[in-house]
Amino acid sequence: MKKAYPLEKVYGLLEPGPVVLLTTQRGGKPNVMTLSWHVMLEFEPPLVGCVVSNRNYSYEILCETKECVINIPTAELAKKVVAVGNVSGRDVDKFNKYGLTLHPAGSLEAPMIAECYANLECRLVDSRMVENYSFFVLEVVQAWIDPHVKWPRTMHHRGYGEFMIAGKRLKLRSKMK
Repeated sequence: MKKAYPLEKVYGLLEPGPVVLLTTQRGGKPNVMTLSWHVMLEFEPPLVGCVVSNRNYSYEILCETKECVINIPTAELAKKVVAVGNVSGRDVDKFNKYGLTLHPAGSLEAPMIAECYANLECRLVDSRMVENYSFFVLEVVQAWIDPHVKWPRTMHHRGYGEFMIAGKRLKLRSKMK
């Protein structure tokens, strides 16, 4: 028999994608935040929706610059990813504090993180839901991946400091190319 589940924990059941590091930059000062509330919205062009709280320093920068990089780390960076999410970039240079290497993006001011296996350069294309929901619609304008990482072990947030690491793969027939 099933039992009632607390509503404040529902997000841990639906969390769709890997925990990422979102980088922004304003006035030559880079910033990074941990983010797990995102979703693919469209294939071509690739559109990503994400929630960045209006209490976050990154929110201000993203609203102003209208660009960011979504950096996808592997489980080997888990402790750094969580640490980044527990301090504000207003007060701390997270790149130096946590040993993350800045790498210039191809077409944006916002930097990429070299240690992440994939980096998605994004521009804000729809801000209609930002004021009410802190929901940004981003277009991926350039994507980078480390070809040496064949099967990345990404981390997925389950809530309250609990994570699941991607593991076993299952390949089934699909009509998608």
